[in-house]
Amino acid sequence: MMEVEYYESQIDLAGLLSDPDPSGTRPRANLHPRNDPHPIETLDDWLFDATVNAVARGAPISVTRAIKNTDRTVGARIAGEIARLYGDAGLPAGTIRATLRGSAGQSFGAFCVNGLALVLIGEANDYVGKGMAGGEIVIRLPERARWKSNENFILGNTVLYGATGGALFAAGCAGERFAVRNSGAVAVVEGVGDHGCEYMTGGTVVVLGATGRNFGAGMTGGIAFVYDRANTLATRLNAQLVRMERLANDADESRLRDLVSQHANATGSAWSRELLERWSETRGEFWGVIPK
Repeated sequence: MMEVEYYESQIDLAGLLSDPDPSGTRPRANLHPRNDPHPIETLDDWLFDATVNAVARGAPISVTRAIKNTDRTVGARIAGEIARLYGDAGLPAGTIRATLRGSAGQSFGAFCVNGLALVLIGEANDYVGKGMAGGEIVIRLPERARWKSNENFILGNTVLYGATGGALFAAGCAGERFAVRNSGAVAVVEGVGDHGCEYMTGGTVVVLGATGRNFGAGMTGGIAFVYDRANTLATRLNAQLVRMERLANDADESRLRDLVSQHANATGSAWSRELLERWSETRGEFWGVIPK
């Protein structure tokens, strides 16, 4: 037995130091067959199996399924197959279309590519569209929803992290670090949390509502349009590398209005439709945020 004095208490280490096999005859490694867990098909696996033959033929297909928050990285496998067969060009827009209902887990639509369209009726967690290179992700409210989309969050943090292309339309607000390191994707949402467009180097972001603090920190490329009826953007902008200005010309206004219209059509958002209906008034309440 060994005893250790410690702050007037004693710790008995005999159980730890005793030899479990004094004879030395018992095996020191497991000799039984492995007990492998039963394979569990993920929703991403199901989507791959349901669409892979159509991808190989380049044929259009549309599938529908429920989704839950343990279903992560949905769309990544079939996106990889499209990229393997067709390279950066991918497939024509909307060739592979999946409509999912429920609450998506992390990294919904990660690495999305041209030809893949993911429509989520519900909500999503963090990292939506991570590494997105093409295609389209749409997140819309359930048909029976009665809350205002522009006052509620519909997707989590770090959306479009490192995206290089594609488009995302969401009928609601996004969390923190929206479009961080975006370098080519187009996105329209109805509000963002802190650090929006952080380190952005390209692409176009439209925020149809308030931003959190530190917007545009480290942003060196691309453009963001922010609807700022309350005139609070100036206090939330990180002006080290970017500046804010009203719509500079007809081309900027036309581009913005077209994106808001696409958002309304894709998501059915009542808020974007309201902005369009009052465009003669709301157009003057947008700021453009661009690198200095």
